Amino acid sequence: MAKLAHPIPNPCLPGQESVWSFPRPSIAQPVHNHLKIIYNGHVFAETTAAVRTIETSHPPTYYFPPTDVDLSLLRESSSRSICEWKGQARYFDIQSGDKMSRNAAWAYPHPTTSFALIKDFIAFYPQAMDLCLVDGEAVVPQAGTFYGGWITSAIAGPFKGPPGTERW
Repeated sequence: MAKLAHPIPNPCLPGQESVWSFPRPSIAQPVHNHLKIIYNGHVFAETTAAVRTIETSHPPTYYFPPTDVDLSLLRESSSRSICEWKGQARYFDIQSGDKMSRNAAWAYPHPTTSFALIKDFIAFYPQAMDLCLVDGEAVVPQAGTFYGGWITSAIAGPFKGPPGTERW
């Protein structure tokens, strides 16, 4: 199969980061942005003490400390996945009233040494939430069924996820 050409990065506007300047392999960084998630009409998670993971071509994925999440809405599912850099993830269904989102969150209970910062922190697929906010700005979910990136105006693409980007 022919390798896809490297995409041309979008120009960065003042104050933006390009996902094409993000490292590969991915890394974890503490951040102090105000992050908020609304689920079934209620604030489900809110923090200024998150960790973001960044990787070339991907918008950031944010991991919330468990103390800043309404854990009563999480139900561990049987789903698991392996990340070559982070280790094995476990997944959670989210249930609030009559609303249920399957495998909508995940965590790494035993991450690799390089990702110790995210141990037991919880990440969420923004497409499964009512609303995700970064510093008051609504997030656009990263395209694709496996990706959990949060796109805001602070990030320049193009972003991995849509059809045809699988091999970026």
